[in-house]
Amino acid sequence: MEKDHSYFLKRAIQLAEEGMDKGDGGPFGAVIVKDGEIIAEASNNVTSFNDPTAHAEVVAIRKACEELKSFQLEGCILYTSCEPCPMCLGAIYWARPEKVYYALNRQDAAKIGFDDQFVYDEIGREMNERKIPFINMMREEGLPVFQKWEAKEDRIDY
Repeated sequence: MEKDHSYFLKRAIQLAEEGMDKGDGGPFGAVIVKDGEIIAEASNNVTSFNDPTAHAEVVAIRKACEELKSFQLEGCILYTSCEPCPMCLGAIYWARPEKVYYALNRQDAAKIGFDDQFVYDEIGREMNERKIPFINMMREEGLPVFQKWEAKEDRIDY
């Protein structure tokens, strides 16, 4: 059987259902593929890990990076059962896969109680207008660490 995009996306959907049925978390699954082979897969584990960041995409990215011994997913494709939320979108951009394929969209997720629009709205607000207060302080104390990083000759940029 040839493994095409549909094959891997079906696996992500299957993981979403399996994880949900086991009580691991919400109905989301993700698969990461390199050179036509699955190198990592995950379902949502938010409630089973007691970790609000344990979305399927994030868990799969962590596993894939461990497998590749790299902090980037060069040459990889991510397949996810649903359009990534803002947190996962950020993780995906930091991990830098080549492409992302998804089945359901954010409107589908919102219809079953996973509405991330408030996060998208918050991102566009000024800091002082956000629902959770963000207080900037001790900038002068923090700057030397950034200056040290900037001058560090053996740093690994990412």
